[in-house]
Amino acid sequence: MTSINRMNRLTELTEEAIEYIAVGAAVLGTGGGGDPHIGKLMAIGAIKKYGPVTVVSPEELGDDDLVVPFSMIGAPTVMNEKIPAHEQMSKPLDLIEKELGRKITALMPIEVGGGNSLIPVIAAAERGIPVLDADAMGRAFPESQMVTFYLDGMDPSPITMADERGNAVLMHAIDGIWEERMARAVTIQMGGSASICDYPATGAQMKKSVIPHTLSLAYEIGKTLFESKEQKQHPIEALLKQLNGYALFHGKASDIRRRMEGGFTRGEATFEGTGEHKGRTMKLFFQNEFLLAVEGEQSLAVTPDLISLLDQDTGMPITTENLKYGARITAVGFPCDPKWRTPKGLDTVGPKYFGYDVPYVPIEELAAKKGADQL
Repeated sequence: MTSINRMNRLTELTEEAIEYIAVGAAVLGTGGGGDPHIGKLMAIGAIKKYGPVTVVSPEELGDDDLVVPFSMIGAPTVMNEKIPAHEQMSKPLDLIEKELGRKITALMPIEVGGGNSLIPVIAAAERGIPVLDADAMGRAFPESQMVTFYLDGMDPSPITMADERGNAVLMHAIDGIWEERMARAVTIQMGGSASICDYPATGAQMKKSVIPHTLSLAYEIGKTLFESKEQKQHPIEALLKQLNGYALFHGKASDIRRRMEGGFTRGEATFEGTGEHKGRTMKLFFQNEFLLAVEGEQSLAVTPDLISLLDQDTGMPITTENLKYGARITAVGFPCDPKWRTPKGLDTVGPKYFGYDVPYVPIEELAAKKGADQL
């Protein structure tokens, strides 16, 4: 993916920046990470009330700073109907500060996806602390252990959670896999959606493990999509050029099957080809996020590489819960962060983990084989 140079890095989150990040994070979020519209409205409301939020880069952290990832956990379809309450933004942070006996220096998104990119902004605005320009996925994934912190063997505890009723939970888990088991069970009891803090760590640890400058990248993606028409360039062409991405399929949604299962939104969608892909069919499989795109027996893109759906006309991203019958889309793909292509990375988020009987092949190789367009 495109790297962000120092001149393009965010230093402050304003209302305009939030608009751009919401769109860019939905592209990187591969269909998941929560509804970007809800996250955007809540973040803009917080900034209007408390003022802009400072953004810090990982290299600016002090080694002893306390940085805490803050996000929502659960099924995106539930989050659309159960808007987070104010208590969900404060209780997990209060609990973690009490447990650790110190104040939080900065918050960060656990994933650069949909609404979860903006959840930390809401709490940071109220507390008057900065947000870290980084995340632990470089995209969105559905489970708690699917983070670079887990790859690096970091302790996820203490873990704190809250719901909209005022319930709050403090947990200690031996690793990210046990955190996922316990947190998912709590989430289901909390109605399918909850706020969560996990993997609190020092600035020194964060510098080693995070994927840097992903909020800045989301900002730049959103800006590209908003401004492309002014520059007389098709938004999808502009985006693929920016991210070294591939156009995988042009089509219309002909069948969508979504179900709530185990605290996730799972399912598959079928697309009938349009334009140059008329007469062809693509299937897209998801667990909160889009994980596998196939045409017949041929893979077009495979997790952990990124798969996003974009509106054919506007280039705006379409999330799993907002995908509707008849939607005209272009499916696009981008290479994941190299950390996910390691043996442990593929064991954690590769196709076999999700039950797909296909090998992982980097999107660059699949595109070359299939003749997908890179612009």
